[in-house]
Amino acid sequence: MVKKVAILTAGGFAPCLSSAIGGLIERYTEVAPEVEIIAYRHGYQGLLQGDFLEVTDTVRKNAALLHKFGGSPVGNSRVKLTNIKDLVKRGLVEQGADPLKVAADRLIADGVDVLHTIGGDDTNTTAADLAAFLATNDYPLTVVGLPKTIDNDVIPIRQSLGALTAAEQGSVFAENVVAEHNSGSRMLIIHEVMGRHCGWLTAATAAEYRKWLDTQEWLPEIGLSREAWDVHAVYVPEAVIDIAAEGERLKKIMDEVGNVTIFLSEGAGLDTIVEETEASGETVPRDPFGHVKLDKLNPGKWFADKFATRLNAEKVMVQKSGYFARSAAANDADLALIKRFTDLAVDCALRGESGVIGEDEEAGDELSAIAFDRIKGGKAFDITTDWYVDMLKSTGQGTPKAAPAH
Repeated sequence: MVKKVAILTAGGFAPCLSSAIGGLIERYTEVAPEVEIIAYRHGYQGLLQGDFLEVTDTVRKNAALLHKFGGSPVGNSRVKLTNIKDLVKRGLVEQGADPLKVAADRLIADGVDVLHTIGGDDTNTTAADLAAFLATNDYPLTVVGLPKTIDNDVIPIRQSLGALTAAEQGSVFAENVVAEHNSGSRMLIIHEVMGRHCGWLTAATAAEYRKWLDTQEWLPEIGLSREAWDVHAVYVPEAVIDIAAEGERLKKIMDEVGNVTIFLSEGAGLDTIVEETEASGETVPRDPFGHVKLDKLNPGKWFADKFATRLNAEKVMVQKSGYFARSAAANDADLALIKRFTDLAVDCALRGESGVIGEDEEAGDELSAIAFDRIKGGKAFDITTDWYVDMLKSTGQGTPKAAPAH
């Protein structure tokens, strides 16, 4: 019998967190209004500290408001329960303490029967570690995760929550950024899109932007041409980037059109950038999960430096849409997906079925609670996808060639 559930959001933001919280609250209120709900503040940080908000009757009655906002009303953080050194350094656990036990003791003290985690693969696999720890200590805990990542790179989930909105919002961002192409002659614009290992978001953002181009009327006689507003290159981590060959191709575009715009995944060419940085004697900064801090490494600037000379660019602009896109409120497509996922998440929780809710690509895209041990990050974007190949051909970039596997 479920008496109390807890919700937490963790990792980076995505345009689904607020709405997913709202959807869970609405579903519980609909089918099990007697269940008490709390939300730990700032993800696992709040769990370790016993810092939570209570979902009151007022919140239940107004939960629909959460669908209108981006971000997370209860806050996020990047906390890995198995990274003891980092947790001690941040003052979240005492030296010598077992973070999993600290978190488990808190859940026991708070009387939580079900934990809903809304996050990426790190968030949900951490939840699985916690559930396993509790099971070995005879404390049953049902953990039901929701897949949040704008990269859309969780295995084996077809579509992660928030990614569709992020692509749409990245396109909106690009509309204004690309308008800068005439702010100087021979302008090089690099639109850097989030995507550490997966190029899906960059590709989808470029596709959304080009759909917008299709809806516009042009007046080339006064300089308002689609060619100048178009995307001239899309670079993703999964494809080879021949800097020399692309430099020659893009210089021709620069000479003919007067400007060049590149949509760049922040993880494109990452291995090369890291190698060059470390070879120069610099330390590559990493987060508690061991991921390279891409905002510190600045891939956009690296590519800008590589291309500026080759294109004889007179002005260079690097703009990042990540924070603009990831903090948006969910669009209609994501809201529909969130509704389906949160309804099933509550139903699974009430019958004691743990897992991560998603459309299972390895089971005919069936919506189900996928076992935690099947959840992995780093799903590659399929660069042979028809719509992506067609887009690259239409920009003159040609058929993409797969990069060597890591």
